[in-house]
Amino acid sequence: QVQLVESGGGLVQAGDSLRLSCAASGRTFSSAAMGWFRQAPGKEREFVAAITWSWSGGSTYYADSVKGRFTISRDNAKNTVALQMNSLKPEDTAVYYCALDSGPGPVGLRQRETYDYWGQGTQVTVSS
Repeated sequence: QVQLVESGGGLVQAGDSLRLSCAASGRTFSSAAMGWFRQAPGKEREFVAAITWSWSGGSTYYADSVKGRFTISRDNAKNTVALQMNSLKPEDTAVYYCALDSGPGPVGLRQRETYDYWGQGTQVTVSS
């Protein structure tokens, strides 16, 4: 049984930064690609960022809306993946979900259907 637990969400002002973290347990973190998605009220869950498996860190992918502001990273020793979010905007307000793909990536990392496990989500609210 895989468990993904997100943390780090909160209420911030536009222009502020937040760092989300996701801890994986229940299976080896190795060989798994990881992703972050978000879902705003009334909208579909959308891709934010992903990182492939690699001993040295992995290749990263971003949605156009967050490119240059968000950074995804992984710590294989700690079985964690992080999302550093800078220059936050009100339109970044959403519940953010961590997801694990049992494969190493990168095929399909922008699609929800690729991922096998999901966390419970953490709320990020950006006020204007």
